Amino acid sequence: MNYDGLPVYKASYDLLLEIFGFTRNFHKEYKYTLGESIKREAVEMIGCIYRANAAQHKVDILAKAREHVEVLRLYVRLMKDLRQISLPQFVRLNEHIELVSRQLTGWQKSQKQARH
Repeated sequence: MNYDGLPVYKASYDLLLEIFGFTRNFHKEYKYTLGESIKREAVEMIGCIYRANAAQHKVDILAKAREHVEVLRLYVRLMKDLRQISLPQFVRLNEHIELVSRQLTGWQKSQKQARH
């Protein structure tokens, strides 16, 4: 299966687009620090998804992708608390994050079961 056909890839790509969209409007103080960090985490997450799909042993790569998701969750909360995103943006981003997180968790569980 091609990676871009994976539901988790599509969900993570949508999240990536959302993140790039909202970081454009960050205050200058945050745009080039936290904004760049958030984008980097999202890019790393989607890279892990690509690598996991291509790898024979996926569990560790999926765990790394899930770490990136949790860091994104932290950054998004921080941006809300710093008033760089609105409450509706926060909710929408967290919905995207939760969708990706659930899909990665399911994929990781299925890979662990396949190993045993």
